[in-house]
Amino acid sequence: MEVRSFLFSLNKNEKVKGSIMGFIYFIIVVGLIIFVPYKKFRDSKYEEASGNGFFATLFDKGNYGEYLTFSLLKNISIHKRLMTNLYIPNKDGKITEIDLLLITETGLYVFESKNYSGWIFGDERYKNWTQTFPNKHKNQFFNPIWQNKGHINALKQKLELTENDLYKSYIIFSERCTLKKVQIHSPEVKVLKRNELAKTINIDIKSSSKILTPSQVDQIYVRLNKYTKVDDIIKKVHIDQIKNRKKSGA
Repeated sequence: MEVRSFLFSLNKNEKVKGSIMGFIYFIIVVGLIIFVPYKKFRDSKYEEASGNGFFATLFDKGNYGEYLTFSLLKNISIHKRLMTNLYIPNKDGKITEIDLLLITETGLYVFESKNYSGWIFGDERYKNWTQTFPNKHKNQFFNPIWQNKGHINALKQKLELTENDLYKSYIIFSERCTLKKVQIHSPEVKVLKRNELAKTINIDIKSSSKILTPSQVDQIYVRLNKYTKVDDIIKKVHIDQIKNRKKSGA
């Protein structure tokens, strides 16, 4: 009986040790899974620029798309200023939100981020675009080119820099989507997927003439910096304005 009791006790202890080791391994694996993307997130400086923390970015589709685009633009090796989530008031009291703004000597690159999946159909001339899923479900959304044009007009008003060739409009979609049929008619507008951005933006910058000095780039950044990391009240006003426009069909 004593031998059997000893063996039972030994077996029980081994199971406990096995459970503890399994839990430790689980914690280590989960830690590594979280640590690697967290380190990349921290090194990107996105939180510093946007005010969005790691989990607020990771679990928000819109924020996460902006973060991925921000990370790509951050690596461009030129004199630049990169800004995100600018809430700029218009003269009529409405607030427009710019997802990302890259300020360089060749101009101001204004980015509208669409972290969408599915098939995308659209035409620059039409108010609404369509997102189609494999199950045939369709979702209409406001023309992002028009949306970004509103952002650019807000910048023109605020900066009092109205030269059209100063501004470049970029609509960035997720790699998960297919730009099935998208018609663009303006040379200063680009609609592309995120995995095409690094190559495209580098070519555009290198092939464009410098129209700003490094000092002017920095001055524009300073003027616009107060419109980033705004409080929740301004964000709520902006969201309410969007909801009201959708209700009115504007």
